[in-house]
Amino acid sequence: MSNRETGAAPTAPFYLPVSDEVDIFLAAYEQRLPVLLKGPTGCGKTRFVEHMAHRLYQGEESTPARQALETPLQTVACHEDLSATDLVGRFLLQGDETVWQDGPLSRAVKQGAICYLDEIVEARKDSTVLIHSLTDHRRILPVEKQGIILDAHEDFLLVISYNPGYQNVLKDLKPSTRQRFIAIDFDYPDQEKEAEIIAHESGVAMEYAMDLAHLGAKVRHLRHHGFDEGVSTRLLVYAGQLMARGVAPIRACEVAVCRAVSDDVDVQRAIEELAATIFPA
Repeated sequence: MSNRETGAAPTAPFYLPVSDEVDIFLAAYEQRLPVLLKGPTGCGKTRFVEHMAHRLYQGEESTPARQALETPLQTVACHEDLSATDLVGRFLLQGDETVWQDGPLSRAVKQGAICYLDEIVEARKDSTVLIHSLTDHRRILPVEKQGIILDAHEDFLLVISYNPGYQNVLKDLKPSTRQRFIAIDFDYPDQEKEAEIIAHESGVAMEYAMDLAHLGAKVRHLRHHGFDEGVSTRLLVYAGQLMARGVAPIRACEVAVCRAVSDDVDVQRAIEELAATIFPA
């Protein structure tokens, strides 16, 4: 039984602020400014959006109208086959009838939800162009297949994200798209905050969480020695979850960190050596 059915207040997704990103997002939402989140994989961008959606629609910043919305956050994981039709909607055959089915972007525009396009640069170009009219003073969404134009609900907000470290000439945001958004930079938190996140999310003891955060910092230093990405907070949480279930620390780090971040044998060996110095057998 859901919280809505029981009347209980829903629990906010856990998010630990590392800077002023919460205040900036709240100010952007108040002015309905589109938001771009930039940062490496697993640093908390998606969790941040989930936290803010809860806060704005079900928490302390909500209104009765927003609280009534069943799905305040429409999340789309973008990929190379994602088309404008996938976002806006399509006609479907149901029995002898042809019916229209809204896509996640259309639903958010109509209902006044937040639409979150994760890794926007992975989507096809027609999908990117589609959002232009929603991110300026017009706030409209043309639905060509129906021959209509949707005016965005007053509570609607568009949020997109991408990982600058993965981009190249072929996959990057065009200035015509980028300059329609305010941009919030994300990175991995400092060791103290990351340890707090690991302990909360995994249930592992704080002592081990501190050690995992220390390992994360050490691994990220390898970025200056040919290892591009580093290790995400998400993977450190996975290691903590395994440790909380009785897996030996060094083995948990091996499967959740060493083997997960790279197939390069030299990189794996370097991470294993770092883990061994932090979690001696």
